[in-house]
Amino acid sequence: MSMKSISAFLSLVLLALIPFPSKSQDYAKVLESEITTSNPGILFTIESGDESLSWSGAAGINDLSIGDSLYVEQTFRIASVTKTFVAAAILRLMEKGALSLEDPISKHISSEHAQILAQDYPIDQITIRQILRHSAGLFDHTNAPEFFDIVLGTPEHEWTRTEQLRMCVEKGEPIGPPGGQFSYSDTGYVVLGELVETYTGKSLDGGIKELLGLDNLGLERTDFERMDPQTDELRIHQYLQGRDTYNFSPTMDYFGGGGIVSNSQELVDFFQALFQGKIFENPETLQIMLEPVSYSEKARMDYQMGMYRVKVNGLDAYCHSGFWGTQVIYIPELDLYMAANYSGGWRGSAVAPIFGKVLLEKEKNQPKP
Repeated sequence: MSMKSISAFLSLVLLALIPFPSKSQDYAKVLESEITTSNPGILFTIESGDESLSWSGAAGINDLSIGDSLYVEQTFRIASVTKTFVAAAILRLMEKGALSLEDPISKHISSEHAQILAQDYPIDQITIRQILRHSAGLFDHTNAPEFFDIVLGTPEHEWTRTEQLRMCVEKGEPIGPPGGQFSYSDTGYVVLGELVETYTGKSLDGGIKELLGLDNLGLERTDFERMDPQTDELRIHQYLQGRDTYNFSPTMDYFGGGGIVSNSQELVDFFQALFQGKIFENPETLQIMLEPVSYSEKARMDYQMGMYRVKVNGLDAYCHSGFWGTQVIYIPELDLYMAANYSGGWRGSAVAPIFGKVLLEKEKNQPKP
């Protein structure tokens, strides 16, 4: 072989060894840019409706005490993103004829819980539709100072649904008349969780899985905490103002307002199933879920039923977020789904920053016309 040939051969070898940037590497860099002292880790999935684009990534540290890395299959507490599952389960009960959205809640809850709520609320006038939309006027028990005093002071405290309903009544006042305003209330979805249990005869975990067909969708790592040891074993450490909340009792947020543990891929899979017509029997049911609602006073959130609308880089999107740093997004115009968990949460915006940054990165990687 001539010296010229040898030189050409070595050049080809060197080129093969150079790690040219790829889309996955670019997305990974975006994830790494979100790691800060207050947010030690992030999990993320992006997928197009036709699955021509599908990528998941992880960056940062899981347990700060030992410095182990996060990996993409890990699960996390999704907190209020659970509300999307609960709302869809209630709408499935509507499809089955077990209830009507115009039914007063007094028709469906236990006599014990009816007596508690009736001390402050006209439960014969509060409808299921209003609770789904957070317009029933229910005080949110998590807004009571005593709630977080207990959570932070005695994190192992085992809560009950009854205890949280009592806190709603005893520690706060009604926000306003039923249907008259938007006011986000975990308490309302705690009530709805009881309906799922009542009409399926199962735990909230089992009832939601049955009504939504989660097992048929292949969602093996989407479970209420304490229901599947494998899902629990994969759960990451999540932080509140630098404090590791891993051993906080899940019952603080467990009865319908929250409670599910999942991963970013399965949250994308669930949103995809929902918007592609694989959850409800009737296409009209999704339209009911997403029906816009307005009030005499502008609402703080554009909330429908277990879902609300935001803008991501100027594009309309449906989403839900959760207290422990989770958000799931669907952008109809792009037919694009994304899910993220910031293990330390994010601050300053209704939309997690990762989504807008990834969209910009995606545009950079698109071929020029």
